[in-house]
Amino acid sequence: MGGIRTSGDLVARVQLAKALKIDEAKKYVAEKLKLSLRDLTDPVLMEEVRLDLGLGRVQPYPENALGMEAKFNIAELLNIKIKSVENFKKKSRIQL
Repeated sequence: MGGIRTSGDLVARVQLAKALKIDEAKKYVAEKLKLSLRDLTDPVLMEEVRLDLGLGRVQPYPENALGMEAKFNIAELLNIKIKSVENFKKKSRIQL
């Protein structure tokens, strides 16, 4: 399972945030994305899913979520805390 080309980065974030084993983390991500486990490793499908959900992609395009925007979307979709997102919220004094 690759990084941002597929769903490897999402699985890794879930593993760390929720203290899950890799198979459990894959199932969790697949459920949240409404995909099969096999779909998580398909780079063509994941490119479309990442664009539609604003989860960031390898190639930056104008409609692509970048940086913090992608991290905010990942944190919300996967129901996890990402330290940089939490720090951004504190510094900007917004509650999202």
